[in-house]
Amino acid sequence: MAGILANFRNTVILSVILALVMIIAYSQSPHGMDAAFWQAVARWLHVFFGILWIGLLYYFNFVQIRKMPDVPAELKPGVTKYIAPEALFWFRWGAVGTLVMGIVVMATRGGGYGKEVMTLGLADGYSAADKGYTLMGVGAYLAIIMFLNVWVIIWPNQKIALGLVEADADAKAKAGRIAMLASRTNMLLSIPMLTSMTMTQTLFG
Repeated sequence: MAGILANFRNTVILSVILALVMIIAYSQSPHGMDAAFWQAVARWLHVFFGILWIGLLYYFNFVQIRKMPDVPAELKPGVTKYIAPEALFWFRWGAVGTLVMGIVVMATRGGGYGKEVMTLGLADGYSAADKGYTLMGVGAYLAIIMFLNVWVIIWPNQKIALGLVEADADAKAKAGRIAMLASRTNMLLSIPMLTSMTMTQTLFG
């Protein structure tokens, strides 16, 4: 077992296999492999990618950005050349997975659910019963803004700041500040976004 746990890839593979065993067990429920089952699979993937994405967002903001000024200059390249690029890879593709699987979850719910969410409950006229769509829609739009922030602002500027593309010192410093502020914006939006995603599912289904 230690041999498996000592290897990242093998640990992930084993974890996925165990998860697939559980998913097969869920397929034997009264639902079988109906639409609700596939919605559950999509929601599992949506949550997995969301944890990967937001977990790394919080790592950057709670740890790396705050502590980098305290790191001795001779040690900073260890973070900027090795840790940050790897973290940013999983960060940006975690954002893609989260968004894609969120769209799949909405699609599997059927009945115009996605249309109602994306119009904040206004698609077929508004009533008190549409409040859940409004609250979920707010969360969905916050997530979309955060996704765009990752790919349009954070990643392009991080490439400059980390020296992955050619730039002078002033350009790197400017890009680093822009990336930091965009990342901090995503942290700001993340907590209300998560409030929407979790509370709406519990209170409105």
